[in-house]
Amino acid sequence: MLPWMTYDGMYDAALNQPEQFWLEAAQRITWKQAPVAACQTRDDGWYDWFPDATLNTCYNAVDRHVEDGRGGQAALIWHSCATKEWQTVTYGDLRRRVAGFAGGLQALGVGKGDRVLIAMPTMVETAIAMLACARIGAVHVVVFAGYAGPELARRIDDVGPKVIIIASCSFQGQTAIPLLPALNEALAKAAHRPRACIIAQRDACPAALMPVRDYDFHVMEHAAPVEPVMLRSDDPLYILHTSGTTGNAKGIVRDNGGHAVALALSMELIYGCKPGDTFFTTSDLGWVVGHSYGVYAPLISGCTSVIVEGGASASAIRMLCHDHAVKCLFTTPTQMRLMRQESRHLSAAILPALARIFVAGEYADPTLLDWARAYFRKPVVNHWWQTETGWSITAHFFGLPECEPTSLMNDIGRPAPGFRPAIVSSHPDEPCGEIVLSLPLPPGCLAGVWKDRAIHAPTAYLDDTGKFYRTFDEGMIDATRAVHMLGRSDDVIKVAGRRISGVQIEKIIAAHPAVYACAVVAIPDALRGQRPVAYVVMNSDEDHKPSAEELIAGVNAVLGRWVGLKEVRFVRHLPITVSGKITRKRLLVS
Repeated sequence: MLPWMTYDGMYDAALNQPEQFWLEAAQRITWKQAPVAACQTRDDGWYDWFPDATLNTCYNAVDRHVEDGRGGQAALIWHSCATKEWQTVTYGDLRRRVAGFAGGLQALGVGKGDRVLIAMPTMVETAIAMLACARIGAVHVVVFAGYAGPELARRIDDVGPKVIIIASCSFQGQTAIPLLPALNEALAKAAHRPRACIIAQRDACPAALMPVRDYDFHVMEHAAPVEPVMLRSDDPLYILHTSGTTGNAKGIVRDNGGHAVALALSMELIYGCKPGDTFFTTSDLGWVVGHSYGVYAPLISGCTSVIVEGGASASAIRMLCHDHAVKCLFTTPTQMRLMRQESRHLSAAILPALARIFVAGEYADPTLLDWARAYFRKPVVNHWWQTETGWSITAHFFGLPECEPTSLMNDIGRPAPGFRPAIVSSHPDEPCGEIVLSLPLPPGCLAGVWKDRAIHAPTAYLDDTGKFYRTFDEGMIDATRAVHMLGRSDDVIKVAGRRISGVQIEKIIAAHPAVYACAVVAIPDALRGQRPVAYVVMNSDEDHKPSAEELIAGVNAVLGRWVGLKEVRFVRHLPITVSGKITRKRLLVS
């Protein structure tokens, strides 16, 4: 039961009494040695959370729920959009399979602090591998299953895994893609040599195992089970590489204790979920949302987590929400646009159990949100976070008795507890600028970055004073503490000395019913410094398709002609990352 009635009461408690706030929040999880201090500055200048405490994340996510009588409750429900397979795993089954696989890892010499690289699509086995690593104190490094050999080799050399775990295949649509050729190429290129490779065999594409090197995943599950190893709160849980959209991919390190506390609090405070509720994220487990809200947060909170392999259609999402009484759905704007396109041939969704829908990954424009609200007949909201933070920087707080203000529902919300945003403007009279966060960041955020086989303070993210974390996102903050997103710093356009966000222009263009998606980028202009160019994807089944002049006129009517939009380029699709984000930089060279 949350102790606050209002957002201001909650946020002020975290702001003014952080030690007490986070020690009370820490009571949501089970410790071997409970914390007596919340935050401590490290020798390298970064911060550790609950540094004197010990726990095990796998125990908190699995064992304690079995001990509390939830062994028969579904922990994971998996559906493959490629093979149409289903699997439901109870908490009791999950403990048995994780404990056995952890024993198999130990038998291969894997122990505390060893890295285990997992190159798997979204499968039950992926979650089992992650939890088994957490059980014995190994550090899992999940990478996208579709990486080619050279990219996989870079990850191998970066983290130096003792063991690699890979599936025999993944899928592109309905087509099985064998994964061992990429693994073999990566091992031929990489300087590091793992001790063993573990292969999760799939019926669609079984692989021939290499003697001595390779082990069968499902055989290893039957190893002698092991109990959870108690770890320090600040011991690393995992390394996850950023997508690289803002430069070279960085290995973000997450700790055990702060991570568990933040995710447990967020499930109740932000998502309004309690033990026994069902949470569904469409994210691949290889991305931060999949880590946080496909595996750890729902399981730590005693919920049921629905996970899917492949891009789920609108009808599949409806079916999963209905059949499993999903309370919260977490998806991306890209997935939502695909659902909107398909839903033209479907009636509105009737899902009594569904309480609300959350969108993240990039900004969802109000037109898309309004469509989703009409289709699902439920609240649909943006919230903002990053791979580095691991959970929401800003959000809407459905766990509080106080209703969220309607005026905020189209934007990214207000800061989550412990996040203290400020604006750094280029000009003193401008209300907008880069959003920075005061240090220390709250628990659950990055414990450092992985470099040269060690954890380092994330100095590349700090401003010149060393007192603020740079988000590299631009926005503004109003008197109610609400944060309004304008886009990445690189996406802010400077027209004749005035700043305009590409997101602001995109919102207006996206409001046209014939527009499926759009992205706005800046190009050099000899007279005005920069000017915007819009790339627009049209809905294929709309009768009226607007001209470039019509869309430009719409922008001018709302923002003014000073914006200087003169060019609209109609394209068949926008370049996106494998995690679903639009890569605007690629438009500049197209």
